Amino acid sequence: MAKQALIVVDIQNDYFPNGKWPLVGVEAAADQAARVIAKFRAAGDLVVHIRHEFTSADAPFFAPGSEGAQLHPKVLNRSDEPVVLKHFINSFRETELEAILDQHGIDELVVVGNMSHMCVHGITRAAVDMGYTVTVIHDACATLDLEFNGVKVPAAQVHAAFMAALAFAYAGMSSTDDFLAP
Repeated sequence: MAKQALIVVDIQNDYFPNGKWPLVGVEAAADQAARVIAKFRAAGDLVVHIRHEFTSADAPFFAPGSEGAQLHPKVLNRSDEPVVLKHFINSFRETELEAILDQHGIDELVVVGNMSHMCVHGITRAAVDMGYTVTVIHDACATLDLEFNGVKVPAAQVHAAFMAALAFAYAGMSSTDDFLAP
């Protein structure tokens, strides 16, 4: 039988309305993530929190040691839940994440968090490349409006495009309600 873990990616203060890099829909996504966390905790399954800090104090957000780089109160880790500090988009790069998962015999990951187009996308692709089966809870993830070559792309379209790309060849997709259904 497969053994799963929940990976809570970068649900940190700077992504919320009073932070340095607010995301569209982040409050609702964090509420959904909190529901998924509660399910994993109730089942006694592993919950791993990822916390991003840039290495430079002049970073646009997630500056080292800042309040903005701390986990948001909606999803704070319990004392028995590891928090992996990362400095790159890929949560596996130069971190202990893989060792933690190996220590617990994990082969399936459920991913929630921020940003859909960056770190959620990055960990999902890396995890699949490393042999994990991955499910992304799409409504427990958030992103922001982007611009490319003069074209403004609303957050909802950014999110949909990246979820569609992951669903095409990398991950299963689920809503929170469907994932939590008995």
